[in-house]
Amino acid sequence: MLGFTKQAFYKWQANPVSQRDWDDAHLINAALDIHADDPAFGYRFIADGLREQGITAGENRVARLCSQQRIWSIFAKKPASIARPARRCTTTWSTGSSPRQHRTSCG
Repeated sequence: MLGFTKQAFYKWQANPVSQRDWDDAHLINAALDIHADDPAFGYRFIADGLREQGITAGENRVARLCSQQRIWSIFAKKPASIARPARRCTTTWSTGSSPRQHRTSCG
């Protein structure tokens, strides 16, 4: 009815938390401890701190977990500025002798 087999359900029931999720939880706790000591630095500093503690984790993994848990530097980059609306351009046709002369002004 739910789209998976009984065997898969019983396997999940025996071990509901995967090893990767368990390792991520421990890594997040260690990252929070490092970040609490000095919140001025971001995920690169946290990755270095984890390495000093003997915890092996790639920088991309640390960046992903810090992003998910909203562990950011207090000096984070400002978001990109909001895009300006498109400028409206007008074309003015001259009334001179040549009908193909025109002037375009934007503003």
